[in-house]
Amino acid sequence: MAFPYMEAVVGFMVVMYIFESYLDLRQHKAIKLPTLPKSLQGVVSNEKFEKSRAYSIDKSNFHFVHEAVSTLINTLILYCGVLPWLWTKSGEFLVSYGFNVENEIIHSYAFLGAVMIYSLITDLPFSLYSTFVIEARHGFNKQTLALFFKDQLKSILLSVVIGPPIVAAIIYIVQIGGPYLAIYLWSFMFVLSLVMMTVYPILIAPLFNKFTPLPDGELRTNIETLASSLNFPLKKLFVVDGSTRSSHSNAYMYGFFKNKRIVLYDTLIQQCKDEEEVVAVIAHELGHWKLNHTTYSFIAVQILTLLQFGGYTLVKNSKDLFQSFGFDTQPVLIGLILFQHTVIPVQSLVSFGLNLVSRAFEFQADAFAKKLGYTTALRGGLIKLQEENLSAMNTDPWYSAYHYSHPPLVERLAALDETDKKDK
Repeated sequence: MAFPYMEAVVGFMVVMYIFESYLDLRQHKAIKLPTLPKSLQGVVSNEKFEKSRAYSIDKSNFHFVHEAVSTLINTLILYCGVLPWLWTKSGEFLVSYGFNVENEIIHSYAFLGAVMIYSLITDLPFSLYSTFVIEARHGFNKQTLALFFKDQLKSILLSVVIGPPIVAAIIYIVQIGGPYLAIYLWSFMFVLSLVMMTVYPILIAPLFNKFTPLPDGELRTNIETLASSLNFPLKKLFVVDGSTRSSHSNAYMYGFFKNKRIVLYDTLIQQCKDEEEVVAVIAHELGHWKLNHTTYSFIAVQILTLLQFGGYTLVKNSKDLFQSFGFDTQPVLIGLILFQHTVIPVQSLVSFGLNLVSRAFEFQADAFAKKLGYTTALRGGLIKLQEENLSAMNTDPWYSAYHYSHPPLVERLAALDETDKKDK
């Protein structure tokens, strides 16, 4: 008797929806609490708390609706055989225009085109509501409708330009891979990730935002001095106009070897009036570099990717897998999609594990900034960012442990205080 892959996948999707909805309800209850956590009383203003509470409740309500609709649609797509129907229809579309449907790469393009159109139609209402209702209601959205749709069009064009060569390469590798398929696929994805890490900030990101050098001044001098003291090979220091789309703030680093760059959102500089707080945030980010967190994370992702491709090679020729989802043929692209569905349980556990590691890294980076003498400034910066981003002040421990890659503010401040006590 064939294993019921489709029934198992749908069943797990429903179980995960119930479990995650339970966590969402716990978080919803936490964010509705009318008072600040004790450790934040007198630290965060009541005005900011009420604003963050209202924002978190709005996002939570929206999340409940979005997840319910998404789970229902995804379940119906699998259970009602929409994927094999769409594969067949995309083939008929190609035949009607004189294309060779036996060419698997072209057939895969047509199928992905249909999936892209479907995704745009189903995701657009949620994106519009999130951006122009929730984010606008709480003062975060800075986009116009014209800019929103301009970004959407750019994303589509990038997908059309970048996607087909990648899809063709993957299909070709699977067709000729033989016993070393997992190694070949991993090697291709490894090289692709390096190329994208290089190309994205230089060619793609500027299509959506404007990057300008941080002007000369005390802030630039302090960041460069800090980087130099840690032997961080800082080549360029940019400010990105994040305020053209949102009031949320951030900072990040990128680059290989001796060619590192730091990018500050203009909103970060605007929100942290004390420049030392901005430097403290950068000290935290440099802590990730100095402690090799980025390297460890990259290696972990590569190992997991290799293991995932190894699992794919074991089932890629399973007729039972394809037939369970309603397919009579075994296209490479479809096999990859079905495999992703079947390993969702493992991916959920892996994601939880990676979050635990990420949280540990955040505490270590905070401690690193503290050792550099930025305890007070880092506390101030973390609090300021929490306030200005209207992040949830009250969080459920189960929810944050499962979902958060960064510890809640209360835990980060407590860890800084504990470190202070140990030093005394």
